[in-house]
Amino acid sequence: MSNDLIFKDTQAPTLIQGERRLTKLGQALAANSMTRRIQTNTNGTFKKIVNGEQIGSAVRGEMNVIIVGALSKVSRVYYRDKFDPNKEATMPNCWSNLGDTPEEDATDKQHSNCADCPMNIKGSGDTGGKACRYQRRISVLMEHDNTGDVYQFNIPSKSLFGKGTGNVHPFESYVKYLIANGYSPDTVVTNIQYDLDADSMELQFSPVRGINDEEYAQVIKAQANPETERYTKITVAQADNVTRPPATKTEASKPAPTPAPAPAPAPKPKVARSEEPDDEPEIATPTKRASSKKPEEAPRSVDDLANVVADWTKEEDDE
Repeated sequence: MSNDLIFKDTQAPTLIQGERRLTKLGQALAANSMTRRIQTNTNGTFKKIVNGEQIGSAVRGEMNVIIVGALSKVSRVYYRDKFDPNKEATMPNCWSNLGDTPEEDATDKQHSNCADCPMNIKGSGDTGGKACRYQRRISVLMEHDNTGDVYQFNIPSKSLFGKGTGNVHPFESYVKYLIANGYSPDTVVTNIQYDLDADSMELQFSPVRGINDEEYAQVIKAQANPETERYTKITVAQADNVTRPPATKTEASKPAPTPAPAPAPAPKPKVARSEEPDDEPEIATPTKRASSKKPEEAPRSVDDLANVVADWTKEEDDE
C-alpha cells in the first residue's frame, strides 16, 4: 500500500520514497503518545504492556533481550501506601532518577536530598528495611524482534545487588562482569530469568551470545530514539499513563475513627462454698426436756427428827 494514500494531493512528489520511517522529531513526539514496557509478575511471567494494556501472551520463566539504555546510577522510588492490586494505581510520592535528589515532577518530596532523607533509613519501611526502594529502569530490545520497538524494563531492588555464580549475576554485578570481560551490555544478548531457588520474586542475568551485525544496526537506531533515554527516567506509573496523585502525608496519617468502648463484662458471682449439700434438710438442735418428777428429799439425820418431835410437843402445850 502506498503511503501517498494519506495525502489529499496524491500526485505531488514526496521527499521520502520507499519504506515509511520516523525522523527524530517524529520519534520524540511518538514517545509521548505511546509507551511500552516489560512487566514482571509474581507468578514468574513477563508481559508486554503497551499504553497500560497487555499485548500478546505472557512469557513464562525467562526471556532474551538486548540492553540499549541505562542511567549511570541506580534510581530511587518511594510509595507511601502499600501496593494493593485491587486499588487504582497512583503516581509514586517521590522518586529520584540518579538517587541523589527528588525529581521536579515528584508531588510529595520527602527531603531535599536522598542521602539525608528519613525514608532512606533502615527501619522506615514496613519490613525493617528502607521505605524508599532502589530501582533500575533500563531500555531493551527483544531478541528476534525486527520491529526495533524499545521497551522499558524495571529491575527491583532484590534483583540489583549481590554476587553472582559463574556467569549468572544480579544486575549490577552482571554489568561489572561483562565489562571485566571486555563486553558492553549493548553488545550481547542478555538472558533474564526468574531465580527458582529464591523465596521471593528475584531475577538473574546471564550473557547468551554476542549480537550480530543486523542486531547492532538495531541497537544504534534504538539509541538514537528519544524513547530509549526516556524509558530509563520515567516511572512505571508514567509509562502506563497513570495520572492519579499519590496519597499525601495528611491523608495517609489521618487516624481511623475510634470505636465506642465495649461495655465492661458483669463481674462473675463469687463461689459460695459449704460443707453440706444444698438439698440436705435442716435438722433442729435438740433441747433437754424438764423432768416431771419431784426431786427426792434428802434423808433427814437423827438430830433433825428430834427437833421435829420437840416442835410437835410445843404446839400441843400451846393449845
